[in-house]
Amino acid sequence: MSLLSRLRCITVDVTGTLIAYKGELGDYYCMAAKSVGLPCPDYKRVHQGFKLAYTEMVNKYPCFGFAAKMPNIVWWKTCVRDSFVRAGYEYDEETFEKIFRRIYASFGSSAPYTVFSDSQPFLRWAREKGIKVGVISNAEYRYQDVILPALGLNQGTEWDFGVFSGLEGVEKPDPRIYEIALQRAGNIAPEETLHIGDSMRKDYVPARSVGMNALLLDRFRTPDAEEWRKSGAIVLPDLVAVKELLCSEKSASAC
Repeated sequence: MSLLSRLRCITVDVTGTLIAYKGELGDYYCMAAKSVGLPCPDYKRVHQGFKLAYTEMVNKYPCFGFAAKMPNIVWWKTCVRDSFVRAGYEYDEETFEKIFRRIYASFGSSAPYTVFSDSQPFLRWAREKGIKVGVISNAEYRYQDVILPALGLNQGTEWDFGVFSGLEGVEKPDPRIYEIALQRAGNIAPEETLHIGDSMRKDYVPARSVGMNALLLDRFRTPDAEEWRKSGAIVLPDLVAVKELLCSEKSASAC
């Protein structure tokens, strides 16, 4: 029996698998600063400052402050303020509020993202085959409510259910986020589910640990891909190749 004929559910990671960031972080920080008449902050310093600030926030307040009951906007305001401070920029409260509001609005819209051309066709194809489609992401509520719909990836046409860390209080690579997905799919057996992602640590290993089938996408030709293959993972360049793999198996139904 082919994998396609056994599948009742496909779950997919979001960033790096269905969508990607467009431009640089500094672009959006620059536009925000210019909107209040200030010069652009240095891109490299802002990027480094953000990496440090974001890592600290994730460690102190995981899942976007879920356990601490921290409002999403407060989580991001703390992170953005610290990003600027670490980059060497300190603004008065009124100025920072204006800059932050612009950044927060930008990243709550479709502007900083692009959808891979094969994402929507693949998701629709899977649902047309009668397969339930779920998205699993270490992301906050705006991905579900605003960003994915704004990008044309809608619940009900491209995907059936979502599991977002900011709404669940559990994040990848914790296997529990995959168990939540199986429950949300209708308690579908893990061996009847395929997870597709772009991280060995966050996607492949935890999905396999709960009994799901899994494979990885290497859209950006990462040097780690060869190690993924040596570890036994199926690694494909895009979702077109995933569909071809599923359709090429013997006894796979018409694709």
